Amino acid sequence: MNLAAAIKETMDTLDTIVLEHVKASELPADWIKRIKAKPGETVRVTIAKETTTAKRSKNDKPNRTFGMWADRQDIGDVGEYVRKLRQPRYGAGK
Repeated sequence: MNLAAAIKETMDTLDTIVLEHVKASELPADWIKRIKAKPGETVRVTIAKETTTAKRSKNDKPNRTFGMWADRQDIGDVGEYVRKLRQPRYGAGK
């Protein structure tokens, strides 16, 4: 059984599959190119089904901190304000 067939068969029963010690040369050509793998290398391939986010029910309350600065008049441009706050710590906005 080739790699593609094994993945398909396994994904029918599981949500996630991890293949370890796979020769890069066994991967599809576009995968090899994307991860810049050399033919002799071995790689770990993780494949997971995407999950959808659950819809909020009417009983779910939003996070209490959401919008806590909405009435602040001294902030102005929020993006600029946050970059200034983060700049000393992370060097953001350089």
